Amino acid sequence: MEHIIHPIPPLYDEESHILILGSFPSVKSREAQFFYGHPQNRFWKVLAAVLDCPVPQTVPEKQAMLHEHHIALWDVIASCDIEGSSDSSIKNAVPNDLTPILQTADIRQIYCNGATSHRLYQKYIAPVTGRDAIKLPSTSPANAAWHVDRLAESWKSILE
Repeated sequence: MEHIIHPIPPLYDEESHILILGSFPSVKSREAQFFYGHPQNRFWKVLAAVLDCPVPQTVPEKQAMLHEHHIALWDVIASCDIEGSSDSSIKNAVPNDLTPILQTADIRQIYCNGATSHRLYQKYIAPVTGRDAIKLPSTSPANAAWHVDRLAESWKSILE
């Protein structure tokens, strides 16, 4: 177990309408200093399929795609004890404060990328914000039962 403080700032602006929350950045994401940095994570492929645009390759391309489609991105947890990238190992979680995002942007809906993100959101953040979040299937490679097309079909709900 290692105690880690979330190293990546939230991505949002005053034009953001959708907030997608992960649980906590993986080792690869922490190394890359940006969300969903592991090449096996399907987040960027799924989101590009949903938004009908090319899969972004660089951090600036990823940021531009999110801003263009009014999507904010962050994680539920600000710091925790974790083994590697294992969500199931998260202990002593401290939640992120979503207040700056919710006060700046007109967030119309909050989505959680996977069950762990949703469970932690419900435990720590929903009681503070009073806002529900919709659980989407995880884009993690650990969710092997869901292929990219099936994930994209489910994730299309963010467009509604």
